[in-house]
Amino acid sequence: MAALLSSSILSACVKNAPGKNPAAATPSAFTFPEIAKTASEHHTIAAGYRADVLIGWGDALDGKTRYQQGKISPGQQAERFGYNNDYTAFLPIPAGSDNSERGILFVNHEYTNIILMFPNISPGEEKTSVTKKQMRVEQEALGCSILELYRYEKQWALVKSSLYARRITGTTPMRIGGPAAGHARMRTSEDPLGVRILGTFGNCAGGVTPWGTVLTCEENFDTFFAPLPGEEGPETANHKRYGVGEQGYYAWHRMDPRFDPAKEPNEPNRFGWVVEIDPYHPERSPVKRTALGRFKHESATCALTPGGKAVVYSGDDEEFEYLYRFISRYPVRTDVRELNDGLLDEGTLSVARFFEDGSMEWLDLVWGQGKLAEENGFFSQADVVIETRRAADLAGATPMDRPEDVEVHPESGHVFIAMTKNPLRKKRDPANPRAANPYGHIVELIPPDKDGQPDHGARLFRWEMFLMGGDPSDEKSGAYYPTPPSKDGWLTNPDNLAFDPKGRLWITTDGQGSAVGKDNGLYAAEVDGPRRGAPRLFFSGPRGAEVTGPSFTPDGKTLFLSVQHPAEWPDDSTYDAPSTRWPYFKDDEPPRPCVLAITREDGGEI
Repeated sequence: MAALLSSSILSACVKNAPGKNPAAATPSAFTFPEIAKTASEHHTIAAGYRADVLIGWGDALDGKTRYQQGKISPGQQAERFGYNNDYTAFLPIPAGSDNSERGILFVNHEYTNIILMFPNISPGEEKTSVTKKQMRVEQEALGCSILELYRYEKQWALVKSSLYARRITGTTPMRIGGPAAGHARMRTSEDPLGVRILGTFGNCAGGVTPWGTVLTCEENFDTFFAPLPGEEGPETANHKRYGVGEQGYYAWHRMDPRFDPAKEPNEPNRFGWVVEIDPYHPERSPVKRTALGRFKHESATCALTPGGKAVVYSGDDEEFEYLYRFISRYPVRTDVRELNDGLLDEGTLSVARFFEDGSMEWLDLVWGQGKLAEENGFFSQADVVIETRRAADLAGATPMDRPEDVEVHPESGHVFIAMTKNPLRKKRDPANPRAANPYGHIVELIPPDKDGQPDHGARLFRWEMFLMGGDPSDEKSGAYYPTPPSKDGWLTNPDNLAFDPKGRLWITTDGQGSAVGKDNGLYAAEVDGPRRGAPRLFFSGPRGAEVTGPSFTPDGKTLFLSVQHPAEWPDDSTYDAPSTRWPYFKDDEPPRPCVLAITREDGGEI
């Protein structure tokens, strides 16, 4: 691997223009006609496929009523589909089956963009012109949406009067589980016991547990809080390590005191967690599983050790942050799914360190071990998980180029990690070989074999570079693809990943507009064989949008896909004058984030 990443060989890889590799003559496992890269206010999809809007911001969860322009209230928003949908997961009904005709669709919501949600707010006025009513709409527009849906002939419909459909918002009460529950640093004036939190927000990516619950990830929670007070306090250094108050995008602290660290210094400690939700049991409270650590989680992807313990992989989505793994203390119960409640409250959290020889090591983050002791300000495992980033710093983890989604191949068990970009990097390392990396890359982890199974609990893994984004025809890009892609197949800024039922990798992008002036898209790539690592462009989103959260039905005939923040770019795009009015293009309706149900027109597999 070290040889592969040497400058001479990487240069040779860059010079392999599309069509010059013998593998290019090998038929692809993908048969869809590739589309061209676009820069358009519309979306584009491969011929022979259709992309139907399943639900959009402000629509009723049962599909009976649609968003009404400018008339949504906080109470209505609390019951309607949220804003900036991100992660999606299809869960068959009944639980544990492979039914592809009826199921639950779990969707989370990352953030709000007030200048695209309401009229008469100009760029730069996000913190000054927002009313208390609008702020409450924002809070209720975040969190998660749970839908019940069924396939009728070739289309999907929402179930009316569903027992499963519900909203979880930025104000929904939820429990705290794991080592931080009840700790003094989790207590506030509203929650003096430190066991009950109002809401979840900043939700980005997630995962499904082996027992059928969903893990949703709190990512950029720091942006929701006011700037830090001038004087130093007990939590000041902790807050600064997470960026709290540095890029506050919201006016919440002006009207809701819990978002002002000067008044509630512990409130930021109550966000940045993985939240477990049981979509099959609406009566059960969501739980923040603090044993998995506190950071800007992107993904919580699950696997099993050969002994049946639950493994959760997660990236910390920021420049120079880390890749993490959690292993439960006890094995998963396969007899009764409900007996796994609390399984993720006990276990071992670890962080990755990469080596030049192609190996990597998981470093345990356990209180009392190494530097994680009282002399460094860690007095219990609660301190370790509340300050996970600082614990990982002291452990000697490898700083990565914005590790985002993590996905595990369903057959080989290889672990794929999307590194979106890091233009701030100056010092190269083997797993992040480009200085000033604007295009991102994907790293493949290879767990060792144990009794014929991938051992996700092993301390030592191997790693390889799957691809390095950029245009391979541009020698300065530093792009690398195992198999040269077509002129439209190369990509930049990989973000979310998903495997289809055939074990093929699907890759969404976030940042191609600023990187190469093209809309973000969904690409497909084979992970083995003669066409390994040659992406193929399947779907392109509308202007300013991020394409995210791909998930498949078990039969591979439907792909659910989120399109969030259409018209967010360029910066002068507003509710009154958006750069696109996707998806409906009505003059009196703003652009709306939506979930698409993508199918083949002949009803076959994607």
